[in-house]
Amino acid sequence: MGFKCGIVGLPNVGKSTLFNALTQTANAQAANYPFCTIEPNVGEVAVPEPRLFKLAEIAGSKEIIPTRMNFVDIAGLVRGASQGEGLGNQFLANIRETDAIVYVLRCFEDDDVTHVEGKIDPMADYETVETELMIADMESLEKRRTSLEKKVKQKDKDALQTLKLVDLAMEQLNEGRPARRATIDEDDVKAWKMLQLLTSKPVLYVANVDEDSAATGNDFSEKVLAHAKAEGAQAVIISAKIESELALLEDEDERTEYMEALGLTEPGLNRMIHSGYSLLGLKTYFTAGPKEARAWTFVDGWTAPQCAGVIHGDFERGFIRAETTAFEDYAQYGGETGAKDAGKVRQEGKSYLVKDGDVMLFKFNV
Repeated sequence: MGFKCGIVGLPNVGKSTLFNALTQTANAQAANYPFCTIEPNVGEVAVPEPRLFKLAEIAGSKEIIPTRMNFVDIAGLVRGASQGEGLGNQFLANIRETDAIVYVLRCFEDDDVTHVEGKIDPMADYETVETELMIADMESLEKRRTSLEKKVKQKDKDALQTLKLVDLAMEQLNEGRPARRATIDEDDVKAWKMLQLLTSKPVLYVANVDEDSAATGNDFSEKVLAHAKAEGAQAVIISAKIESELALLEDEDERTEYMEALGLTEPGLNRMIHSGYSLLGLKTYFTAGPKEARAWTFVDGWTAPQCAGVIHGDFERGFIRAETTAFEDYAQYGGETGAKDAGKVRQEGKSYLVKDGDVMLFKFNV
């Protein structure tokens, strides 16, 4: 499964620096001028998972394979992007292809790094970008309305449902609120997603601070965190500059020593990746054996057959049952055999809702 988080913000807020650190590559050109990223860069990153190493140790696995997610470095938006300013609609289209949006907001002062608006105000930056996305959504919805109204006159039930949702979205947008604030009935969720609204995507706020504020944040980041809390969203404080330096340190002891000197207990990117993972409603189950210990991504609420299908479609089609052990039991009793002896291995059927941390062995017949 390829889940994508789009890294979005104004030019020169640290997006590409953050992306470079995430992917530990130099594929994204981080330079001090607008539009240094001409095409969206896609980087696949491992989701940090300490439990996986414990499983591998217990199972004697030769290989460790983490689950992964994609981050897309999207070039900086500017005021008027929805009208074609800067690189305009090209990047709005790139955002539309992502599953979630990571708003990178500049929370540091640096005379050597210009700001496209001429001042440091993270919430004003957010409002600029959010406004452009809202305008783009409104234009998209208006274009659909005429066609939908014709279909509704022809008694098309799907068009009636879609038009109802278009009106709901427009009501939010006209009030200056992003579409994600709307309350959607369960029966309408699928049709709502098909609208592909930019502002309906879940959001993670990243406050990019200076090096001295990496551990504690600053006055700028406090505003970002307060906004995120009021919206019921997630926010992370990160120093992209520090993260890019950490990414270059291959020795684990050096990384630990550097973080301790800055008052950090873990890389900020770990928190960002986990927040993005959680934002998309993603969970992890494991498979473990002598050959490999592997983490697999699934969507919260999926059944055992659906999770089996992540490995291979045949596993889902021919699903019989899943031998399932909670990670804590697998670790406590020293693996599959010990867990079985303790009565901790369960035989789960087609209706079982997989839990985060389940260690699973699928039985199937095709």
